[in-house]
Amino acid sequence: MEMKLAARMEAFGASVFSELAAHKKSKLSEGYEMIDLSIGSPDLPPPSFVRETLAFYASQPDTYGYPIAGTSEFHEAVAYYYRTSHGVSLHPDEEVVCLMGSQDGLVHLPMAFANPGDVILVPDPGYPAYAAGIAMAQAEAYLMPLRKENGFLPDLHAIPEDVAKRAVMMIINFPGNPVPALATESFFREVVAFAKRYDILVVSDFAYSELYYDCHKPISFLAIPEAKTVGVEINSLSKSYNMAGCRIGYACGNADIIRILAKFKSNLDYGVFLPVQKAAIQALTKGAAFCEESRRIYEARRNLLIDGLAEIGWNVERPKASMFVWAEIPKGWTSLSFTYALMDKANVVVTPGEAFGRNGEGFVRMALVQDEKILKQAIQNIKRSGLFS
Repeated sequence: MEMKLAARMEAFGASVFSELAAHKKSKLSEGYEMIDLSIGSPDLPPPSFVRETLAFYASQPDTYGYPIAGTSEFHEAVAYYYRTSHGVSLHPDEEVVCLMGSQDGLVHLPMAFANPGDVILVPDPGYPAYAAGIAMAQAEAYLMPLRKENGFLPDLHAIPEDVAKRAVMMIINFPGNPVPALATESFFREVVAFAKRYDILVVSDFAYSELYYDCHKPISFLAIPEAKTVGVEINSLSKSYNMAGCRIGYACGNADIIRILAKFKSNLDYGVFLPVQKAAIQALTKGAAFCEESRRIYEARRNLLIDGLAEIGWNVERPKASMFVWAEIPKGWTSLSFTYALMDKANVVVTPGEAFGRNGEGFVRMALVQDEKILKQAIQNIKRSGLFS
C-alpha cells in the first residue's frame, strides 16, 4: 500500500531535537556518561499531598468514567489561584477551561480562530508548539524577534501595517521558553492597545509563572486593564508543581474565547482523568509553600551554574525567571556546532538556539533540571573540554 501524506505533514519534518537525541544515544552506547541539560522536564516530584490525592482517587472505582470537561471544583481552584496569586478575578464557569497541559491550548487555539492564510504573530525564538498549531491551521507565522538589545521583548512598532491588519492572533510568552525574559507592565499595556487597534486575539503562555527569582514575580497578562477584552492566558501545572506527566493545565480570560475553545475541545477529547483534576485542585489551592521551596532549589542551581561558568570564562546572563539559562556562546561558533562540541568534548547536552528559530542563533538553552552535584560535574567537564582555554 502506498500512503499519501497530507500536505500539512510537511511542517513536521525531522527536528534538531531528534538529531541531538540520536547523537546522545550514540555517545551513551560508546560508554560515555552524558549530563543532559537539554530537556525542560522537572527532575523533582510533585508535593506529597498532590501524590497522595492522586493515589487516593485513582483507587476509587467510580473515577474512571469520561470526565468530558473540567469539573466545577477545578475551575474554582483556578479562579482561587488567580485571585490570590495575581489579583485577577475570574468567573469559574465562563472564563476557565481545563486543558490536557498548556500545549493542548497552544496548538488548538490557532485551529479554532485562524483560517488558511491568516497571520499569527509569534516570538522568535519561541516554543516549537506555536509553529505546530499554526501549521495545523494552515495559517502564516510572522516572527517577532526577541533580541538582547531590546530586553528580549518584541518590538511591536516594527510589525508592518499590512501584516498587523492580516493578523488574527498574537502569542506571547513571559517568563519564556527558551528565553527566560520577563515582561514589563508597560509592554503588556502596549500589547493590549495593539490588539485592540487591529482586532487581534492575544494568547499569553504563562507556563513558568511560579518559577522566578530575586523577588522578580512575573506579571499576569490578565492583570493588565482591558486584557480580558482581547485575550486569554494559558498555564500548566507541569513546571510549577512538577506534574509534567499528569497532562493538566488551563486557559482563562475572555469568556467568548474560552467558550469557543471549550466547544472545539469537546469534539476532540473526553477531558482530563478525574484523579488528576483532584490532584491539581490541591496543588492550586495549597501549593504556595511548595512553589516557594521549588524557587529556592532552582535559584540555588541557577547561581551555582552561572557562577561556575563565569569562573571558567563563560559569562552568561543570570535569568530572573523560568527554568532555563539562555547562554550566549563564544564567537566563531554556530549554536549547533557549539552544541555538538559540548557533547563530544564535555559530555554535556544542551539545546542549540537555532532549534527555536533563526533569532536563537548565537545562544544555547540549558535547563536547570539536574541537582547541584551533577551541575558541578557539568561545569568541571566544560572546564576540562578546553573550549574556554
